[in-house]
Amino acid sequence: MQKEKLRTVRKRKGFTQQQVADAIATDVSNYSRKESGTVKIIQAEWDKLAKFLEVPVEEIYEEEEVKINIENPVFNDSPGANVGNSGFSANNMGYINNELSIEIIKNLQEYISLLKEEISKLKSEK
Repeated sequence: MQKEKLRTVRKRKGFTQQQVADAIATDVSNYSRKESGTVKIIQAEWDKLAKFLEVPVEEIYEEEEVKINIENPVFNDSPGANVGNSGFSANNMGYINNELSIEIIKNLQEYISLLKEEISKLKSEK
């Protein structure tokens, strides 16, 4: 996902990609990939960019598009079989939108907590 807001502000302010790259302590090719969306911009960099460009972060910030590629799930040896209640299968390759990704992560974190509790109970029964 291209960072159009960032690119527009940079050009409006008259800065080159090299100047902005220097401001966030990276090389110009890496900054170019960040601006084109192929490399993630971390929060600290968003803050530095905003400070350098003298704009609020909100004026340049664009959310990263989270991509989850499910090509080789280590928890599933049989192609096409569903895994738990998630509805994922080895044939279900591709990307899941950001909101769904966040929900899946929350559910997995809760599931991990439950598993840890169960492990603790089983250890105490020994």
